[in-house]
Amino acid sequence: MLSLLRRAVVPALALALCVAVGVFTVRPSLGHAEAEELTSGFAFDTVKLNSAPPDARQQREVQPNLERIRAWISAVGAAVSVTDLRGLGRAADACLVDPRDDSVTVLPVPGAGGSDYERFTLTPDGLPYDATMAPMGCVPADLDENGAMDFVVYYWGRSPVVFLNSDRGEPQAGLFTAHELISPMEVWNTSALSMADVDGDGHLDIIAGNYFPDGARVLDPEARGDARMRMQHSMGDAQNAGINRLLLTDPTGTAGELPRITDASTAMPKSSAHAWTLAFGWQDLTGNQLPDLYVANDFGPDDLLVNASEQGHVRFTEVVAGRDLTTPGSQVLGHGSFKGMGVAYTWDPGDALPMITVSNITTPFALHESNYAFVSDGRQSPGDALLAGESPYKQAAEQLGMARSGWSWDIKSGDFDNSGTDELLQTTGFLKGERNRWPELQELAMGNDDLLNRPELWPKFQLGDDLSGHESNPLWTRAEDGRYYDLASELGIDEPHLSRGLALSDVDGDGTLDALVANQWEDSVLLRNRSSNAGDAAYLRLLRPGAAGGWVDVIGAQVDHEIDGETKRAQLYPSNGHAGASGPEVQLALPDGESTEATITWRDSNSTHRSTVEVQPGHHTVELGTDGTAVLR
Repeated sequence: MLSLLRRAVVPALALALCVAVGVFTVRPSLGHAEAEELTSGFAFDTVKLNSAPPDARQQREVQPNLERIRAWISAVGAAVSVTDLRGLGRAADACLVDPRDDSVTVLPVPGAGGSDYERFTLTPDGLPYDATMAPMGCVPADLDENGAMDFVVYYWGRSPVVFLNSDRGEPQAGLFTAHELISPMEVWNTSALSMADVDGDGHLDIIAGNYFPDGARVLDPEARGDARMRMQHSMGDAQNAGINRLLLTDPTGTAGELPRITDASTAMPKSSAHAWTLAFGWQDLTGNQLPDLYVANDFGPDDLLVNASEQGHVRFTEVVAGRDLTTPGSQVLGHGSFKGMGVAYTWDPGDALPMITVSNITTPFALHESNYAFVSDGRQSPGDALLAGESPYKQAAEQLGMARSGWSWDIKSGDFDNSGTDELLQTTGFLKGERNRWPELQELAMGNDDLLNRPELWPKFQLGDDLSGHESNPLWTRAEDGRYYDLASELGIDEPHLSRGLALSDVDGDGTLDALVANQWEDSVLLRNRSSNAGDAAYLRLLRPGAAGGWVDVIGAQVDHEIDGETKRAQLYPSNGHAGASGPEVQLALPDGESTEATITWRDSNSTHRSTVEVQPGHHTVELGTDGTAVLR
């Protein structure tokens, strides 16, 4: 009798436990009325930025060692940035990398207004360049400080090239001359590049994330027996990539001359220097007006590096969080084993620290990892904790509703409805085809790390194979319950593109933020914001005198203003993330349409300055003087 009772009760208890666990794992969803209310402030038109070039290809030539995983190797390269080349007072000129013909095209953003000009390409004329090299991204920056925006283009197969701009006239190819960033050229395979004033001397510095090992001729079909070509030696702790390079710049004071370059790469901790890096994120988290760095690494732990540098001398402290009983080891800051592929910061009103959001692979029934959302743990002096090497962050992506989005890449934060609360736009997708290859990839991911770095032992990934190829880009929007919900489907922007880079700007000057999306092997698009219910906003272009006589963007400046009695903070780091650089403007939401006092904090080679200006809705230029004055133009 007891045995029969046990046989009846135990399965019932097991079933009840499964049901209970299932209830707790169901994700909250919006009702129809809630979704309608949440979407009311958003509306987008989708506009093509380019079209398929003649003889467009769908994958790359690779060295023979990589032929069996050619589609895998061909999965990155689309990128986009946006800046102001025409003096419109807003960023409305794009630099678009299209892997279908490996072009780097500068173009006026469609529908942005202003005088039109012919699209043109940036090619490194006079420098070593051939079919074994391919562009991976394009970052705007005035490196010679003459007041005319330059571009830094980075590649697989060679070190980056600086295209110096000689004039603020009508944009055309003849204004740009190609210069080696480092001489002589080296064979790098760079998948991320970002800029900030790392050492506080008032000039932009460059960090390059090199993916495949230095010297590896990844795209050379003649490179048989290339001993340097290795894949990652681990899915969760790989340290055999190319070396990440940190380069300090010192402008000569002469327009058209490349700045003096100092290699400060040895300041990077070994875990960051040799990681398979896909994105960088700069932000001053401690209040010392020096940018701290989040390094998002594929195949291993990301790094948070706190900056305690002095001019000409870079010093980082690595921050590693402790683990509590409820946080899996894979989600511990500094120890996480997921695939970091994009990073963004967002400040809510009243925040003492920004939330750090990180893209990972989160495809259901596949490599179902988790996006990260690192939020403050509530301690009183988080900056002091960071300077002491302690983490004031906890991981809360699941609680916030953002843990799962697909095979994710770039992520950018911006206030698309000017409400005072940022949204987050994310890119997704890997290989688009008809043959599902997730079983083979799962087998690879569970294999022996000692075999993983040998590409000849990988399963085949060829044209027509599919790995998360039909996902859509989420637009994460925060609801009154504190959670984020993806509104892309409700807004009709959920097309299943293979997307890589994002660039945000109010390109048409109507006061609402637009987004440029770089797609891999497909047409790239502009998501033009057409909301009629959005609030107002002010956009501030912050400029200082440059070494060669021009006015240059003050990258790293901080702006604080009040929304509903609480301080809302923004910092200017346009090139944060993966394969995308946003416009060099600070967006200040003005939900009630009234003016606001904006307190600007910035650092130059002499000291830290702070000044306040009164701003109205619209686009404004603020000239920041060496004497600490701020003049609104």
